[in-house]
Amino acid sequence: MTSLQPLHPETSPTETLCPSSAAHGGEAFVLSPMNSNFEALVCRDVLRTVFEKLALTDLARAACVCRLWSSVASDREMQTRAFMAPWKLKEVVGNPSSGGFWRDNGLGRFAISHRLVRGDTVASLAVKYCVQVMDIKRLNNMMSDHGIYSRERLLIPVSNPDLLIGGTCYIEVDTCAKREVAVLYLEGGLDKKVNRLLNRVQSDRGRKRIIDSLKRSMQVDDGTAQYYLSISNGDPRAAMMEFSQDLRWERQTGLV
Repeated sequence: MTSLQPLHPETSPTETLCPSSAAHGGEAFVLSPMNSNFEALVCRDVLRTVFEKLALTDLARAACVCRLWSSVASDREMQTRAFMAPWKLKEVVGNPSSGGFWRDNGLGRFAISHRLVRGDTVASLAVKYCVQVMDIKRLNNMMSDHGIYSRERLLIPVSNPDLLIGGTCYIEVDTCAKREVAVLYLEGGLDKKVNRLLNRVQSDRGRKRIIDSLKRSMQVDDGTAQYYLSISNGDPRAAMMEFSQDLRWERQTGLV
């Protein structure tokens, strides 16, 4: 019995034979995305023009196609541009320890550098930056609040992407947190930017978030959190200070 043979055993599934040359009795040639018939796909200038429009995840996939595409897609300038684009960053300074850093530009890749001063607590910083206490601890590899006393700074999760607009981030490895992040420094413009964001969240939804954060930090009910926020003119940090002072007085007088 004669076995059936493929029509073109030399042709891979992704390749086709040019019909025009075969019809004229000429030697058939293979059309492949990577041969001379697709010059645009092997032209670095064309590839750069196309790749510059890709998102970071798509750029990483393009780097897996072939060596040429990988060399173009792995260009530092192109990777940096794709990394910054979604957040409208002005600049990213520094070189990551691994090229894999560029493959993820989610909001969790960024952090705010807060230099600790006397009186800072994890709870007060959570209220100040409108983030969760556990998120700060997780980012800084802290098991308890006492870890704050052995550090000069804390990394704060970025809860509002607007903070990144027009900013400059520095790629750093935090030795205490044991992680590499793109760090945003707000010194010099901290109060202005944070106050602007706090003013923006003074809507009903924003106020509810602040009250919920105060409730968790103070471990009190809704009414108590609203009371301390009201007597502090809507300033969460002042509300925490008022609550701490009252709690200290109650303990001194033996009421609790």
